Amino acid sequence: MLHDVPAPAKLNLFLHVVGRRDDGYHLLQSVFALIDWCDTLHFERRDDGLLRRHDLTAALPEDDLSLRAARLLQRESGCRLGADISIDKQVPWGAGLGGGSSDAASTLLALNRLWAIDWPRERLLALAARLGADVPFFVGGRNAWVEGIGDRLTPIDLAPRWWAVLKPAVAVPTAAIFGSPTLVRNTAAATISSFLADPPGFGHNDLQGPAMAYSDEVAEALTLLQTRFGNGRMTGSGSAVFAEAGTGDAPRFGMTEAGALPPGWMGRMCRGLERHPLADWAG
Repeated sequence: MLHDVPAPAKLNLFLHVVGRRDDGYHLLQSVFALIDWCDTLHFERRDDGLLRRHDLTAALPEDDLSLRAARLLQRESGCRLGADISIDKQVPWGAGLGGGSSDAASTLLALNRLWAIDWPRERLLALAARLGADVPFFVGGRNAWVEGIGDRLTPIDLAPRWWAVLKPAVAVPTAAIFGSPTLVRNTAAATISSFLADPPGFGHNDLQGPAMAYSDEVAEALTLLQTRFGNGRMTGSGSAVFAEAGTGDAPRFGMTEAGALPPGWMGRMCRGLERHPLADWAG
């Protein structure tokens, strides 16, 4: 068995839409940064080949990405073993934090070890790409410059930072944001060197405007962060927003007390991670 397996969330430090392919997929540039807001997964081996998921906190969709990842690895490897997968869900969904994709990546890494398949990272990355655009990032194990449709990853080093992360009650549907007629789809391409010159302040999120039009809560959350930390930006397609809160042993300011947030909102002070906690689980 493998207990207390972490699945960390990510932030898009910026997100530019630089074009669109003929098949409709949007071409992006972004930096994905790991943070210490994590789901926790537990895996127990089954000898009957069955895959079962058990929700320890929030109820997940019947066929979530972790089960799909387990089935894909089982089928492609020819493994006859199964697993009980228990998930303590802490990272909110509909947030742009990549929680479901991270669960899938941790499932691939954990079952690769639990079932003694021992595939190298490259083979797991090929499976990850079939599960969703964000899954390869979490399997890769490093903060990364991301291009294409999310499939081209260049590992980069980021200095540890504090991030104040705020999730409004609303869940923003990704399809609605990418389908918005107001979405800018021709932002000029950037370079890694231009980002590294000013990581916290670089660029913007092209999806933020359509998300604010979708829900006033996104704009309200950004105003709260701007007032408290002097900066704020949305991650992914929302609805979560974040602010840079310092680089020392402690953040410049604490997160607003939970009691001061509107009902259904979540706030957390997060530390950036230099590497994924499971980075050494695949060669």
